[in-house]
Amino acid sequence: MSIAVKKKIIFLVGPTAAGKSEIAVRLARKINAEIISCDSMQIYKGMDILTAKPALALLRKIPHHLIGMIDPSKEYNVSRYRRDALRIIKEIFKKNKTPLFVGGTGLYMSILLDGIFKAKGESKKIRKQLFEEAKRITSPELHDRLKKIDPQAAEKIHPNDTRRIVRALEVFLVTGKPISVLQKERIGLADEYDVEVYCLSMPLDKLYEKINKRVDKMFKLGLVNEVKKLLKKKLSKTAQFAIGIRELKGYFDGDCSLEQVKEMIKYNSRQYARRQLTWFRKDKRIKWVEADAITQKG
Repeated sequence: MSIAVKKKIIFLVGPTAAGKSEIAVRLARKINAEIISCDSMQIYKGMDILTAKPALALLRKIPHHLIGMIDPSKEYNVSRYRRDALRIIKEIFKKNKTPLFVGGTGLYMSILLDGIFKAKGESKKIRKQLFEEAKRITSPELHDRLKKIDPQAAEKIHPNDTRRIVRALEVFLVTGKPISVLQKERIGLADEYDVEVYCLSMPLDKLYEKINKRVDKMFKLGLVNEVKKLLKKKLSKTAQFAIGIRELKGYFDGDCSLEQVKEMIKYNSRQYARRQLTWFRKDKRIKWVEADAITQKG
């Protein structure tokens, strides 16, 4: 009796500025793959410099998906991302190619690998009350409350991630069950396909240096003008949190100098990289690879 061979899906993740885009294109050529972005910000139009989208030369070498698709004034969430990604996976398989997910948004990766629970745990009224409460007290205080009812979920959610804390509390208040329990009932890509997940790593001091150089380059490419155009729109709740938006708004409002903004963006990008690495280190399915070793192999 023959055993059906599962189709392969590959994830190449890692912190910002680790060199994922260039390595992904080389890998895609070798394994006959198409690239699907796993980045919550690169989905937006008009944020090319801000989100360090792959260079046009790279985009031309290999088909890329879910990059520059949505106006930054429109909302885009993990559920919609999962739906779009699953559709594209099927399209790539029809071409007898391999889906290669590339990016640094750990939540997007997790929602694909593990699936999304289908329990009806939504209440606009409760959600509104929780968000209003979050304005009166700090997110860490809400996080402490989550720890008491769902320590497993609290461990995975950053104390300042108000939206996800509210969501977890909302689910518990509506269903009476912790979101971590409901999430175990999910079915994701890892259950249906042969999935391999690789994360790029490099010494932290070298990563920080690359981040700093990238930010300098972003300013030379015209980051200030790009953000000025973006701020003329009413940005979605997700898009407005792209690193560089709030920092440059302070400059436009006359609260700080351009040099101060540049240093703030560098600092916030380095902090973001640390959070990304923390997220990926918690996932034991990930295989870690040295970015420099791959680059040297050519």
